[in-house]
Amino acid sequence: MADIRKNHITIAVQTAFLPDQSDVEEERYVFAYTVTITNTGTIPAQLVSRHWIITDADEHVQEVRGLGVVGEQPLLKPGESFEYTSGTALNTPVGTMQGSYQMIAEDGEHFDAEIAPFVLAMPRTLH
Repeated sequence: MADIRKNHITIAVQTAFLPDQSDVEEERYVFAYTVTITNTGTIPAQLVSRHWIITDADEHVQEVRGLGVVGEQPLLKPGESFEYTSGTALNTPVGTMQGSYQMIAEDGEHFDAEIAPFVLAMPRTLH
């Protein structure tokens, strides 16, 4: 039986509203998100591509796909982490992001590392 933890990636996200890059009157709300990707599996794995689903409060959905993250395709050995910061703009003060990273393990197996939904919110918007 295969080791179910062989290909296991843990993802943690922190978000921040960027008021200096936002324009509330023009309905432009800019957020930064810092992602920490940790290989909690038992073999090395490389992040090949990403797929984001970004939804604003009006249910407008934007999908983003691309190679790597911030121009990199990090190879993570067991226990290693990779952290990066990126950003997105919404037309509403609140939204969500979720998605997945497409990974390839050292043994050639392809798998997805799911990114659980997280909230983007301008301060004092949610109660």
